Amino acid sequence: MTPQPRIAALDLARTLAVVGMVIFHFTFDLQMFGHVAPGTTQLPFWYYFARLVAGSFLFLAGVSLWLAHGRGIRWPAFWRRFLMVAGAAALVSIASIWVTPGGFIWFGILHAIAIASLIGLLFLQLPTVITLAVAALAFALPWVAIDARFDSLWLIWLGLAETRPFMADYVPLLPWLAPFLAGIALGRIGSQTGLWARLTRSTSPAFRKLTFPGRHSLVIYLLHQPLLVAGFIAYAWIAR
Repeated sequence: MTPQPRIAALDLARTLAVVGMVIFHFTFDLQMFGHVAPGTTQLPFWYYFARLVAGSFLFLAGVSLWLAHGRGIRWPAFWRRFLMVAGAAALVSIASIWVTPGGFIWFGILHAIAIASLIGLLFLQLPTVITLAVAALAFALPWVAIDARFDSLWLIWLGLAETRPFMADYVPLLPWLAPFLAGIALGRIGSQTGLWARLTRSTSPAFRKLTFPGRHSLVIYLLHQPLLVAGFIAYAWIAR
């Protein structure tokens, strides 16, 4: 059981998601440092832009899970990747205690990817129609099954609470499991139709440079915001 070779088109899609993430966080930092009006990132455009970026990461993570393990789970590789993502999620939670007082990140995008990866293993051998049906259910549940009993801190990660908690990054399992499962379904369809085989081609060095962010998205995720904040602090110091 060998992994699917890297697919340049998916690396490019992940690069676009990384660029979108950096753009949103740059705008968020502009707001935080008072360079744009308070509440800018809550305007409809930025609100949905952020959710499109988050959904893209989860969707591509689902595709990647299928490509890596759809023909058989390679347990050492899976656990190595899972521990990397889960460890990064824990690091983000710890750092948020000091970086975002009052906005502790209990369940953000990395937490969602880690848990969705475990759940996704159950769907690797299930028919596509079942995977898509569960994805639709995961998307719909937060609209029809919210309950105050899920407002507890220990259940808030499910996404069924009546009150949305204040977190700097909040990506609950529901409805965000939906794009992840949709990614698994597309991964399976791509394998059945030969899509991935057609997309797996050698690319030029210039294209590989273009897809570099997509091939190192986790590292960029962890480093970009500290670098942005440091840049804003340096700018404020110089301006004074």
